[in-house]
Amino acid sequence: MSRLTKIVALGIAAAAVAAVTAACGTQKIDVPKSQTALYHGAVLFNQRCSGCHTLSYAAANGSAPNIRTAQANSGPNFNQRCERPIDRVLYAIENGGFSGAYMPQNVVVGQDAIDVAKFVATYAGREAPAEIGVTACQKQALGTLPAGSAQPTASTNGTPTATTAASVTPRKSATLVASVKRSPPARAKRPAKQAARS
Repeated sequence: MSRLTKIVALGIAAAAVAAVTAACGTQKIDVPKSQTALYHGAVLFNQRCSGCHTLSYAAANGSAPNIRTAQANSGPNFNQRCERPIDRVLYAIENGGFSGAYMPQNVVVGQDAIDVAKFVATYAGREAPAEIGVTACQKQALGTLPAGSAQPTASTNGTPTATTAASVTPRKSATLVASVKRSPPARAKRPAKQAARS
């Protein structure tokens, strides 16, 4: 190999390393700042949730990309997993996910929780592969937040103030109702005629 070829090869290798190094750490939040609540939710998601969850719009890469290398606390990959309706996301934030095993309850609260829930419900599932018979995440209704979802937050003078949640699209969530643990229904008493026949 001639000296000129070695110099050219070394220069190309150095340029490749520089390009890769320059690309490291350049992922950024990909939500317009003009959408204040969604952008704020993305920033909070990056700060509080990116250790376990992946969502590219918040520059979060916490989930293990391969199930074989996943750890117990690797949270769902929200690039792939649809999280709608919004009240389901808020439920997960308030209750430490749906299993309650690793995610802390109330990782964000008040208006911060509402902003994160709006962000996740809006941007999750955008990279999910199309499946036959499954409605794409963006075609599912975003839903609404329950009327009592506003939690008190501290104001600048120290007195609590209530935050309010704006509805996005009206829809009742059967998913949330199904996911809430309930006590078994009480046994109904049989009418006297049925009891006599038994």
